[in-house]
Amino acid sequence: MDPTATHNLAAVYLIYATAGVGLTIWLARTLSRNGEVFLEDVFADNPRMASSVNHLLVVGFYLLNLGYAMITLKAGGGVVTASDAIETLAGKLGALLLALGAVHMLNLYVFHRIRRRGQLRMAPPPVKPQMQHGAAQPATARA
Repeated sequence: MDPTATHNLAAVYLIYATAGVGLTIWLARTLSRNGEVFLEDVFADNPRMASSVNHLLVVGFYLLNLGYAMITLKAGGGVVTASDAIETLAGKLGALLLALGAVHMLNLYVFHRIRRRGQLRMAPPPVKPQMQHGAAQPATARA
């Protein structure tokens, strides 16, 4: 293999790994900090549960995204020129950002479902109907 191609490929790997880890850490911290508000609302009666669920979601986020980033590290084609290296890096980072975005949206959906379930549990019971539809009306009301 050409020494220049090896150098370009090593640069792609290094930049991709650094950017992938950095983006994952940044997004996990952002989700943790802002998602905790939703969880505290859901688990208002048990704040330790909110903190624990938040931490477990962050750990799962790290495992999923860093695992994906490492699996997709290997460059499939030949990276011979600097432009090949840039194109390979852009493709890899683009795929990683799409995966991070998908997991982020999944986290938001999970937060929404958890919060909604908590709101339904705390909602007042439904109001008993005051009258029945189609039931016979008193003579004074028929006029």
